Amino acid sequence: MPQPKLLLASSSPYRKQLLERLGLRFETASPDIDETPFKGEAAEELAMRLARQKTDALKAEYSNHIIIGSDQVAALPDGSLLSKPGTHEAAKQQLKRSSGHCVRFFTGLSVLDARNGVRQIHCERFEVHFRQLEDTEIEGYLLKETPYDCAGSFKMEGLGVALFSRLQGDDPNSLIGLPLIALIGMLRQLDINPLTD
Repeated sequence: MPQPKLLLASSSPYRKQLLERLGLRFETASPDIDETPFKGEAAEELAMRLARQKTDALKAEYSNHIIIGSDQVAALPDGSLLSKPGTHEAAKQQLKRSSGHCVRFFTGLSVLDARNGVRQIHCERFEVHFRQLEDTEIEGYLLKETPYDCAGSFKMEGLGVALFSRLQGDDPNSLIGLPLIALIGMLRQLDINPLTD
């Protein structure tokens, strides 16, 4: 049987680069969903819901595909959510709030076989312990990497690592936006193996 077509339900260049590492052929499409949290919705619930919605938004148009959807939500110890900052000032405030704290990242992953409606879902948890940051360090970091499209205001794959004292979790790829270890396990359940395909 031919390998089913893969679709990454994302416009994120970071997720695309991660999936390319597996050496599998895939397409990308941007799901048009509202990412606004529900009132009182916890970070983990939000990440899982958005991952599901991303795959569901494209299942009619890509009915012969296996659709991969992922979304990431970060939360401070008080439960408040950190979104993509969008601006320099918002990123500065996020990093000031994160300084000296443990920020929990929840990356929801949904793999939907649109041919039969079977879904696998997973949430990858990862803790980022920020060291106490000086204002000049925050400013210098933001000017060097401009991480305004990244949840938590840092790029794990770049200089963002200089902001941390410790990382705790199973798959650091999840901090970039796609938990590859869990994804490979899900794809193997669908007889797709990057080591043999």
